[in-house]
Amino acid sequence: MNDTTRQDDEAAARAANSPLVHDFGLLIKAATRLEQRIDTALRHECGIGHTMFEVLIRLCRQPDEEVSQRVLATDLTLTSSGITRLVDRMEEAGLVRRVPSPEDRRSVLVEPTAQGRAVFLRAAAVHADVVERYFVAPVAGDDYARLTGSLREIHQALREGAD
Repeated sequence: MNDTTRQDDEAAARAANSPLVHDFGLLIKAATRLEQRIDTALRHECGIGHTMFEVLIRLCRQPDEEVSQRVLATDLTLTSSGITRLVDRMEEAGLVRRVPSPEDRRSVLVEPTAQGRAVFLRAAAVHADVVERYFVAPVAGDDYARLTGSLREIHQALREGAD
């Protein structure tokens, strides 16, 4: 191995083992594993995945609010075809229904059905249990408040930095 290759390898190893890379990796791994636990629990207990739960949160947040598929796609960072397929599956499962928009004939609104609201309420309890067990309980009270405050600050900085 020549000196340049050795120096490049050492520089790459330092970069890969940097505290920033490590700490961000912990955040991603924790968030991914928590999301997987939530998804597994929701599928087992309620028959829906985490993404369907996120749609139901959005639809149930404000009673009688009209939510278009376009707004859902934006809120959930899905493509228009992705949200269409998801709403198709949710409609087939009896969780939501599409209704024409009274203001715009080209727009379709999505609303929860009675069954969708019932599934959402069950799923919200399951979600809360998993979040309490794996996100809240492992962290001391003062640390939890600092953690959530820091997450809000990071979220705000990312929103402000969006172009």
